[in-house]
Amino acid sequence: MADLELVERLYRTMSLIRRFETAAGRLLADGELAGFLHLSIGQEAVAAGVCDVLGRQDHITTTHRGHGHCVAKGARVEAMFAEIFGSAEGYCGGRSGSMHVADPDVGILGANAIVGACVPIALGGALSASMLGGRKVSVAFFGEGAVAEGVVHESLNLAALWQLPMIFVCENNGYAEMTPVGVHLRATNVADYAAPHRIPAETLDGNDVLAVRAAAEKAVARAREGGGPALLECRTYRWHGHFEGDAQRYRDKSEVEAWRERDPLTVLAARAEESGLPTDSLKVIDEECADKIALAVEWARDQLPARAEALTAHVYRDRTGA
Repeated sequence: MADLELVERLYRTMSLIRRFETAAGRLLADGELAGFLHLSIGQEAVAAGVCDVLGRQDHITTTHRGHGHCVAKGARVEAMFAEIFGSAEGYCGGRSGSMHVADPDVGILGANAIVGACVPIALGGALSASMLGGRKVSVAFFGEGAVAEGVVHESLNLAALWQLPMIFVCENNGYAEMTPVGVHLRATNVADYAAPHRIPAETLDGNDVLAVRAAAEKAVARAREGGGPALLECRTYRWHGHFEGDAQRYRDKSEVEAWRERDPLTVLAARAEESGLPTDSLKVIDEECADKIALAVEWARDQLPARAEALTAHVYRDRTGA
């Protein structure tokens, strides 16, 4: 029997992510946004499940597909939309776009478009937590496409060697951009890569938010108590292509449809119904999230664009000390 308060909270987080990304995709299609957009629709359970057991002080890093992680960690959706609109009111003053959102106030050390680069940044957060003492943990979200990068293995080694409070969370959605996992990894079970480093690892149903949360809760508690790092491999799927506009000739429509039938929100709604939660309560949550996103878009659309002269702000040190 699922905890109904927990179910409602997790559903709300996933619903807000879904509506944020759906709105962003629509804005791009309508020509209101510039540049690339990488959506994680279908993968909401990983972000919601892991971030639900983190505190504001804990660190996360994420990838080019990181909207969901930022929303789940507590980023303000208004500032996120302002950022992807290129507004001065955005998280990074409109300079970062969709792929580099950061908010240190809630522990988001940043999204990063370089494959695998978010992992050593999270490792730095874990090293900092270890040296300063306390109970902070650091989480790196990355895709299975990053696993072939050397820096990921260096980070696994150092996290294990120094017993750092770090959780490696791999969203294994089966494709590194357009390349199936079996083409670029000899061992397609990402959890297997933890064994040489003597790091405990688990492979999960990444579309079951309750399963993700339970595994994350165990790994985070262990890390807070000085037990060292852990790796969670979450098997999931992105409904859209690598980027918006991707023709997706590398996968069958039947494969996409099969995964859409295992929509993380639908999976949780079924569990909620079994536990006696009225179906209407989830519809109310959907409506509240839709209203929140509509207001955020409206606000962000009205903000002034970033000024060209602000482009080099924070790049060069002001010799006056200002």
